[in-house]
Amino acid sequence: MAKYNLTVNNTPYTVEVSPDTPLLWVLRDHLNLLGTKFGCGIGQCGACTIHLDGTPTKSCLLTVSLAEGKSITTIEGLSEDGSHPVQEAWKEIDVPQCGYCQAGQIMTASAFLIKNPNPSREEIREAMHENICRCASYNRIEIAVEKAAKKLS
Repeated sequence: MAKYNLTVNNTPYTVEVSPDTPLLWVLRDHLNLLGTKFGCGIGQCGACTIHLDGTPTKSCLLTVSLAEGKSITTIEGLSEDGSHPVQEAWKEIDVPQCGYCQAGQIMTASAFLIKNPNPSREEIREAMHENICRCASYNRIEIAVEKAAKKLS
């Protein structure tokens, strides 16, 4: 076991875990941040997406030892009250069916819109393609990303 100093949602934490512990499990089991979901454990579904220094990152593949010293943002840190434009667009379009993948979808979309504030439908599809929605709400996700882009502009 080793101690790691993490900054999650602008709050400093110290955790004592094995160096190879996935950040996903540190967030969920040690910091009680349950919005980041376990989906597949192999980086294929995107349910565990967080921002690492602003970049969407699959937390199931990132060890805690590699996250130390970086800024980590989870869905809980995107906005305290759910008022981030992407979250607002998600609610307005009524995107989720089961909702399990939505935190990862929102984290991917919010990072994407910072880099590309006026995306085409094709660019949205490309940006979101690594996030799987088992309910297949892809059309509503695309519409919500477009709506969020307008809110951000």
